[in-house]
Amino acid sequence: MNENMELRHLRYFVAVADAGSVTVAAARKLHTSQPSLSRQIRYLEDEVGAQLLTRGARGIELTPAGRAFLDQARSVLSQVEAATDAARGIAHPAKPRFVMGFLTDHELTWMPEAFRILREELPNIDVTISSQYSPALANALLKGTVDAAFLRRERGFPELAFRLLIKEALFVFLPSDHRLAALKAIRAADLVDEAFVTVSHTAAPVLRRVIDNYLKRCGIRITPTHEIDHAFVGTKRSNFRQSALALIASTRGVGPLPAYAQDFLTPSVTSRPLKGDAPTIELMLGYKKSNRSTILKLLLSRLEELVARVSKTTK
Repeated sequence: MNENMELRHLRYFVAVADAGSVTVAAARKLHTSQPSLSRQIRYLEDEVGAQLLTRGARGIELTPAGRAFLDQARSVLSQVEAATDAARGIAHPAKPRFVMGFLTDHELTWMPEAFRILREELPNIDVTISSQYSPALANALLKGTVDAAFLRRERGFPELAFRLLIKEALFVFLPSDHRLAALKAIRAADLVDEAFVTVSHTAAPVLRRVIDNYLKRCGIRITPTHEIDHAFVGTKRSNFRQSALALIASTRGVGPLPAYAQDFLTPSVTSRPLKGDAPTIELMLGYKKSNRSTILKLLLSRLEELVARVSKTTK
């Protein structure tokens, strides 16, 4: 490139060629005046030693020399952009990124300690959080949009691996002034004649299976009065726990939920343990088997420590 020619002259020429008009390129692309841009183009032509543009009734047209010059100008600008990006990448390397998914309502319990463990060894990583329902988290792991997730052991995902974190007992949640609230513990048979609130098969399939298997094991058949699904819950303002507790309070129904929901009880709703061999539900750390993230490897190596830290804070 001629030593008197500058990159800005190439950018001006490309902008005019793309716009097909000096006036349009000046006003809309380069934000300069038309006379000034015309002078820059004439200067460029003088430096090249050939006419690059002709002005006709239908605007600017490239000469044969102009078409040849345009291809090379684009190539030069592209190479300069690539070189700039490469230099900036070396001078200011991007932070390693890691996306963690949390089953809705489990963020407060697991996120702080998970963050501490990761940043103790990798203080400069960029951690992004995604809170969703368990089936959605499993799909996100499969697609690679989430690296690790705190979720249920969802079926139908052979590409995923699951590591057990904890097992939570299910409790019966019911209105505080309900007749069964007078009991210290509730039998499955006590639920038969009550309005029964549960989650749907599609919204929380693992939890629904645990509940159904428990009732079957007890020899009890109950047709749910109300089921909580995605349509009932909505999108951003509500979740299963909020919807379940609100539905229990408003319908005077009863329903089994994992123990963590006790942290969100309101004065109008209480909980009681189930008598005998109460059902439990597992919370897992899930990840895609093919994920080779070093951050994921670190998290997996300190999983027992994470569980111990969380157990200490929740006692």
